Amino acid sequence: MRLANKRALVTGAGTGIGRGVALALAREGASVALSYHSSQAGALEAVAEIQNLGRQAVALQADLTDVAQCQRLVDDAIQALDGLDILVNNSGRTLVQSFFEITPETFDEIYHTNLRSLYLTSQRAALHMRDHGGGVIINMSSVHGQLSTPGSSLYDGTKGAINATTRSLGIELAPLGIRVVGVAPGIIEVPRYYEENPAYDRQRSARWVPLGRVGFPEDIGRLCAFLASDDAEFIIGETILCDGGMSGRLPIFRD
Repeated sequence: MRLANKRALVTGAGTGIGRGVALALAREGASVALSYHSSQAGALEAVAEIQNLGRQAVALQADLTDVAQCQRLVDDAIQALDGLDILVNNSGRTLVQSFFEITPETFDEIYHTNLRSLYLTSQRAALHMRDHGGGVIINMSSVHGQLSTPGSSLYDGTKGAINATTRSLGIELAPLGIRVVGVAPGIIEVPRYYEENPAYDRQRSARWVPLGRVGFPEDIGRLCAFLASDDAEFIIGETILCDGGMSGRLPIFRD
């Protein structure tokens, strides 16, 4: 197993991609702290599943729009796992809203959730990693860091900023033995797709993807497990697309 004896914190792990990442890391041997904001039931189910694999797991509640809670979350994970080798910054919010309707309060909420929390948890984790032999930080971006759709200017801005932050921290922290990399998922089917959009259609969405299917959390989980391992030692500051080829397809060929 590539991550035997490693200790990981995954934010936003109560559901969706974060939950899939936490499970994938555990399957490769890692002990995992799963943070959640409101998805307690999902986080506890994932903890039980990880424990059934023979790994240590704990669920930690945190509101990552709050500075103190960002820092406390990392400290609590370090205490619970007796150290920290891997941080996956997955917590975030999507938003589709007209540019003209965005309020200062909405702007702050999305940027604090998607970008500031990532920066603060990375800072706290890197201090520990620097003093304990290094580690890996994986930042969850999106194809929206490179591609845009109407109404997504605020969300897209946070993902573009995550890509730039990943690149910059990658070169700054590499000499300290800390690798920083990113993952940019495409269409990844998660439960909220059906909750927020009852008209969501898997087959229709798959027509946008050259591979012929939408992605699932385990697709992102497997990539994160690789990036967290020594097999990815020479990958620094890059944000890896995981979208079934969707972002490379010319718009003229899209239905």
